[in-house]
Amino acid sequence: MKRGQKDSDQAEEGGGSVPGPGAPEVCKRLRRGDSEEQHDEDEQVDWRQLPEEILLQIFQYLPLLDRAFASEVCRGWNQAFHMPELWRCFEFELNQPASSYLKATHPDLIKQIIKRHSNHLQYVSFKVDSSTESAEAACDILSQLVNCSLKTLGLISTARPSFMELPKSHFISALTVVFVNSKSLSSLKIDDTPVDDPSLKVLVANNSDTLKLLKMSSCPHVSPAGILCVADQCHGLRELALNYHLLSDDLLLALSSERHVHLEHLRIDVVSENPGQQFHSIKKSSWDAMVRHSPKFNLVMYFFLYEDEFGPFFRDEVPVTHLYFGRSVSKEVLGRVGLMCPRLVELVVCANGLRPLDEELIRIADRCKQLSAIGLGECEVSCSAFVEFVKMCGGRLSQLSIMEEVLMPDNKYGLDDIHWEVSKHLGRVWFPDMMPTW
Repeated sequence: MKRGQKDSDQAEEGGGSVPGPGAPEVCKRLRRGDSEEQHDEDEQVDWRQLPEEILLQIFQYLPLLDRAFASEVCRGWNQAFHMPELWRCFEFELNQPASSYLKATHPDLIKQIIKRHSNHLQYVSFKVDSSTESAEAACDILSQLVNCSLKTLGLISTARPSFMELPKSHFISALTVVFVNSKSLSSLKIDDTPVDDPSLKVLVANNSDTLKLLKMSSCPHVSPAGILCVADQCHGLRELALNYHLLSDDLLLALSSERHVHLEHLRIDVVSENPGQQFHSIKKSSWDAMVRHSPKFNLVMYFFLYEDEFGPFFRDEVPVTHLYFGRSVSKEVLGRVGLMCPRLVELVVCANGLRPLDEELIRIADRCKQLSAIGLGECEVSCSAFVEFVKMCGGRLSQLSIMEEVLMPDNKYGLDDIHWEVSKHLGRVWFPDMMPTW
């Protein structure tokens, strides 16, 4: 009794209680009661009453198929599924199951989008396979977008010929619907399509104040006059990609006019359609005007030429920053690159032959002070020349992709120790790329 009274007194003094013999059972009942109370609270949560802005955030993270399944939960979620914010950006994937393993947007969904959401679409792209049927389906959808005002449009062919196999009039008619109804188009990617000069005039007439990006490589029906019309009228154009046959002195001067904004990115594809094809030259004064007007613009050039077709190129200084040779290029041409491309930032040479490029690399390192990335494929460079090249460029080489087969051992360096020398001058660990052996 005394001990019990003592415990009681201590409990009263401390403001607490001392567990008795039945305390574990009491605690269990309390925990069970808390759990049942929490369970009752969970049952009272009505997920149908989630605020619309919360549902929008959740749906934006869901893939389209999952979003469609979620829309079947209740009427509120179905309404959320059709909120305009979820349909501003959409990619139509049009592939033929019999000839393509890529997934395709279901036809019923396409019909629903055109019926209920065509006026909500703003950022649209079409990804089609090489079949004419898929390209025709894309044109059919485009021709029905009469109530929308697109801001971006991209036509992407995963494999040729696709759009080029369509009747030109059918494609132009569908594209013109978008050009006429979209008054704020800012980005247009229509590579490998039969777009022509008259359709570009329609584009300019309706979107000249908003167009900022235009990619139209491999569009054989467009003339230099057609692209010049775009440059003359679209003074906000910042990025342009086209084939070399559309490039002219007049185009560069138009892009360099006082009314035109500073160009940021110009990509030129130099492609030979037939062996022995002749190419025109661009005046140095035109390139100089471009550099004065847009001193920080990137000039990206992709060359897919035969060795005897490089005659007019790199005879004068060219402000190219990124240079890619997709076919074999001669030592002479690479020597001219070292002399005439002082703004060069990146160089990729897929093939050269069996003559070492020692002198050419040293010249490029000496003259191209901004060079920070280089890639060499089927070429030959002596280990000593390569180490000297890296030493001259130093730590500014952020990307150095060299196949091991490119490096030729000499009396100073072998393949076993070159990576130590190169790593020392780069300031980081480096190894040459290895060719897979499977």
